[in-house]
Amino acid sequence: MPLAVRDTATSVPASRLEALRSRHLKIEEELEKHKRSVSASDLYLRQLKKMKLTIKEEIEGIASATGPD
Repeated sequence: MPLAVRDTATSVPASRLEALRSRHLKIEEELEKHKRSVSASDLYLRQLKKMKLTIKEEIEGIASATGPD
């Protein structure tokens, strides 16, 4: 039984990590798109950067807790 619990515990962070990486990439793409826009709001760009940083920190936290990929 402990083996099954351990397998489940490692698969959940892996899927969470994948979802976070995907979200991070989408935010990066959105940020790049709006950086080139003349009408881009500085506030919106700051919000995107903050979201991106928050996700990056969470990715790093999960990665360090689960070990190397």
